[in-house]
Amino acid sequence: MLEITEERQGSTLTICPEGQMNLTTSPAVAEKLTAEKLAGVEQLIFDLEKLEYLSSAGLRVFLAATKTMAGQGEIIIRNAGQEIHDIFELAGFANIMTIE
Repeated sequence: MLEITEERQGSTLTICPEGQMNLTTSPAVAEKLTAEKLAGVEQLIFDLEKLEYLSSAGLRVFLAATKTMAGQGEIIIRNAGQEIHDIFELAGFANIMTIE
């Protein structure tokens, strides 16, 4: 199960997934990150405080968001637990987005 909340303030969009991002649930996040929905967004923040699990399918969602945001703005990962932070590091995502 995955709950997703989002908040838009000006050109900043914050996405807060709660639960597990896996093969079954990742499409729900991807749906919120289409080029049309990210139009005008200069800062895309993922607050991962309540994300419990991240699979390779979830990583693909972040990679797709990076491609969409290229030349448009930045992606920031916030409040990732140590396990999820390590997944981002091992996958090389620390080189293409800001992880706080």
